[in-house]
Amino acid sequence: MQTEEMRLDGNAAAGMLRELFVRDVTGAIATCRLCGNVAPIGGLLEYGHQMGIVLRCPTCQGVVLRLVHASGALRLDPSGMSLLTLADGAPVS
Repeated sequence: MQTEEMRLDGNAAAGMLRELFVRDVTGAIATCRLCGNVAPIGGLLEYGHQMGIVLRCPTCQGVVLRLVHASGALRLDPSGMSLLTLADGAPVS
């Protein structure tokens, strides 16, 4: 099979994306991009403010992710995370 035959648009990922975004991700494992620390999202340090939250690594204090309400949208910046791992299983509803 050629690469072009396997390629679909992003809508084809809807099923797997729905599995991710309907879960309680506080038990998901985040790997810090800065120091490599591996910890559950619930074990990160939250610095909250009116617009949203910043989650920092408990080991190096680096920003792992940001989640804010801005310009009428919910914005997620996971750039401080090199990997997010969720246990396989049925999505929680």
